[in-house]
Amino acid sequence: MSKFSAVSAMTLMLILGGSAAAQTQARQDDLPDGPGRELVQGVCSACHQVREIERSLGYTLAGWEELTATMIDLAPTPNEKTLIIDYLAQHFPPSNKRPAKIIPGPHQIETKVWKAIKLGQRARDPIEAPDGSIWYVGQWGNVIGRIDPNTDNVQEWDLPSKSLPHSVMVDKAGGIWFLGNGNGTIGKFDPATGKSTVYKMPLPNAKDPHTGEFDHDGIFWFTLQLSDMIGRFNPSNGDIKLVSTKPGAKPYGVKFDKDGSPWVACNGAPCLYRVDKQTMDLTEIQLPLPGTTVRRIDIAADGRVWYVNSGKGRIGVHDPKTGRITEWDSPSGPTSHPYGINVLGDIVWYNESGVRPDVLVRFDPATEQFQSFPILSGGIYAGIHRNGHVTRDGRSLLLHQSATSYIIKVTPKVPLVR
Repeated sequence: MSKFSAVSAMTLMLILGGSAAAQTQARQDDLPDGPGRELVQGVCSACHQVREIERSLGYTLAGWEELTATMIDLAPTPNEKTLIIDYLAQHFPPSNKRPAKIIPGPHQIETKVWKAIKLGQRARDPIEAPDGSIWYVGQWGNVIGRIDPNTDNVQEWDLPSKSLPHSVMVDKAGGIWFLGNGNGTIGKFDPATGKSTVYKMPLPNAKDPHTGEFDHDGIFWFTLQLSDMIGRFNPSNGDIKLVSTKPGAKPYGVKFDKDGSPWVACNGAPCLYRVDKQTMDLTEIQLPLPGTTVRRIDIAADGRVWYVNSGKGRIGVHDPKTGRITEWDSPSGPTSHPYGINVLGDIVWYNESGVRPDVLVRFDPATEQFQSFPILSGGIYAGIHRNGHVTRDGRSLLLHQSATSYIIKVTPKVPLVR
């Protein structure tokens, strides 16, 4: 195998949109020596830190070829492509580190999968519109996408520069909205024109709109994780109001109870917040275990607030009527890092993102029984599900695999009675 030249490596970096700064940062990471090492450092760090390679499950030659093809187009440089794939397959073969504990059971699921278009976009947060279309955003690709489930047609549009959309929402009229995590904005997207109407945060320290949902009255509530803020946006007049949480709370997921009051997860502290929808006053609910962090929440029909204890590898539920909090260990243990969570009927569904493969877990509160299903990303297990929604008919879950940009519809099946 011949050695690549510095010129060819730089050429490939330019093709892929990399930068000298990215290459400098990459060289600080300790990848194994071998032919292709410098090329892998330069190319891969154009989009992400190369430590993500070391954290991966590891793949065969074919697996690495499939995975890299979801991120970058190496076809224009076949020699460099061979060096990259050979290096990855040699030094990061399939492994059993961070193994998931798969819990068998009687329940089955049906899946339908769509592939986002733009490479390396990290597609996420799929949600269904009133017309049945499925919308998602590609944060790293700065795009918004629409899937027609009837034809399987996928269409994407660029969003305003540096938006880095982190969440997509649909209002009651079917209007499509996104949060500009990268430039501190809320945007309304018009698919007829491909244009966006943008509303900027009113405070300079409100930098990172993160996750949002519309309430029953059409008011949009959202979190700003690193800014330690919760926001309320009125689309009718563009008014934005913000309130601060305690420092380090890192407000994350948001959902509504039957009264329409927002509840917010804390990704930096062991707490939840209930927000007064009129005054925006915050009521903090302390969670019992030190080290608890909560990525996402959902609220069941009975009013109980279900949450993932990402920091401790558990799931939990808070009953606002009694104040009682109960938690269960997730099957794959304390480092399983539960992430996205949705309540579908009487069943809680969530994923374990800290293990490989990424696992969709079914939990029945009535029996306290778990069952889990590996989430496939094409022909490999490579993604992470971060946030999804229940379809409007209440029958299915919309998931994603961010590393490979797959959007997945999961429909639980009624088990056969024998």
